[in-house]
Amino acid sequence: MLKTEIRMKDLPETERPRERLLKYGPESLSDAELMAVVLGTGTRGMNIVTVCRHIFSNMSLKKLSRSSAAELMKIPGIGQTKACQIISVFELSRRLETYSEEPKRKINGPDDIFQYIYPKIREEKQEKFMILCLDTKNQIISDVTIFVGSLDCSIVQPREIFKAALLESAASIVLIHNHPSGDPEPSREDIVITNRIIDNGKLLGIRVWDHLIIGDGCYVSMNESEYIG
Repeated sequence: MLKTEIRMKDLPETERPRERLLKYGPESLSDAELMAVVLGTGTRGMNIVTVCRHIFSNMSLKKLSRSSAAELMKIPGIGQTKACQIISVFELSRRLETYSEEPKRKINGPDDIFQYIYPKIREEKQEKFMILCLDTKNQIISDVTIFVGSLDCSIVQPREIFKAALLESAASIVLIHNHPSGDPEPSREDIVITNRIIDNGKLLGIRVWDHLIIGDGCYVSMNESEYIG
């Protein structure tokens, strides 16, 4: 038989995460207590703080941020609604990292590209191929995902890349893809594909500015590294 814990509303105010947040600020709460405020209610036999402490005793904050709904729902006390709440919190966090008050973000070099794209791609478990569409002033118009999966010549079709670029009225583009292994060193396939896309871009009058390969907290600029012929 499950042991029923004290309900949150029956605890002293000094032990309730929401009240402590209001009185002392969010920095006074642990990761588990902050998540408890987000999720709100516990489950039968466990209050929400216990549920969240159980979560963090079994996974790190980073692992939690990468978990799918199916993985989260295996945790005792986490159903579909709470899984969606957790995923939404981390997605908002990722979006905040790339938020800019400026109407358009200007790209001056590969570091700017990396700072913009890394929060969007760092947790991908599969290879993801994207393009960054730029205007004539090298300002970001948009980023477009072309495909997700293993990178090879049969999948990466220039027509799909330049179709997206033309729809965005891009003056130039940046190619971007990640290596889930964490090592951003270009493969022979990466080099072949990149140069083929550059050649196609010249025919259409759309410059391929660079190709960034994203690793674990690092990147390789194929332009700076002179992989582009």
